[in-house]
Amino acid sequence: MTQEVRGHLEIEDRGAVLVARIDGGPLGLFGNDIAEQLEALVERADNDPNIRAVVFTGTHPTRFVSHAEVRWLQEGGATVPSVGVKGASALARTAKGVNSVGGLKAVLGKTPLWPAIQLERVHQTFLKMNRSGVIFVAALNGSALGLGAEFTWANDLRVMADGDYFIGQPEILLGIMPGGGGTQRLTRLIGTHKSLVAILEGKPFTPAEALANGAVDDVVPQDQVLERAIELAQHFGSRPKGSVAAIKRSVYFGGSASLEDGLHIERAEFLATALSKIGQELMLDYMATTDADGELPLYSPGVFDAALQAGTVPGLRNAEAKVVR
Repeated sequence: MTQEVRGHLEIEDRGAVLVARIDGGPLGLFGNDIAEQLEALVERADNDPNIRAVVFTGTHPTRFVSHAEVRWLQEGGATVPSVGVKGASALARTAKGVNSVGGLKAVLGKTPLWPAIQLERVHQTFLKMNRSGVIFVAALNGSALGLGAEFTWANDLRVMADGDYFIGQPEILLGIMPGGGGTQRLTRLIGTHKSLVAILEGKPFTPAEALANGAVDDVVPQDQVLERAIELAQHFGSRPKGSVAAIKRSVYFGGSASLEDGLHIERAEFLATALSKIGQELMLDYMATTDADGELPLYSPGVFDAALQAGTVPGLRNAEAKVVR
């Protein structure tokens, strides 16, 4: 009988950037141990103002995350009687309702509700990544399928190794379908039809195909993947954390709402950032610099490039004040 994989996240502290190496055992699998440690890491990064970005990579020599531990999925499913979509929907809604209550495994671990709770926790962790002011970057040192791909799509940025690697959703070939967000996040990344065809066929993308379709942001030689991912993490992580969170929420959640609802989300997030301490300080600095120079800072030679590099517009006040972000 296949033994349960005891996965582990190895965390390396690089100041404002954390590097998390995903050790899913000899096969590079994503199981419940990884899910629980990922949840704790996302919570830690989100709550620490000094952590600006997290980079994930795999410890397997040719795989980022192979896919979910099938034993984890199959045994969880085996405890649940066959149900239709309505019954499964009821399970999912109940799991969402009780997910926030701790210490449930001893009570619910042998019941049909437990697998739904585990899946709900994975979804909530990925959603927390999408709401967070932390920049999450997937450094794909190799291939990723199923939940490995879905975890990749849940990150904000993706760098993939060039070579004989692949990424995609093969669940249909096992008689199931993506359950970790693949039908939703891949669709938002590459479009409805391309996503539908890829998931229906179960054929993964090569690195070149993933890049061309917009499923990853860069493809580099394998020995440069982590370095490139950290470079992106440092660049995007230099932006004010509160603004990053507001923009991510507006794009991830407002972008899939109706136009009217999306505009409402954007308006609320804009007002919150405009009234924030850093927003007020940087806007006052911008106005003071305009008055002193007689020109708008972003139209002054070299200032835009410096702002992109630093993450905020340089000016008279913030150069001395070291504004807290």
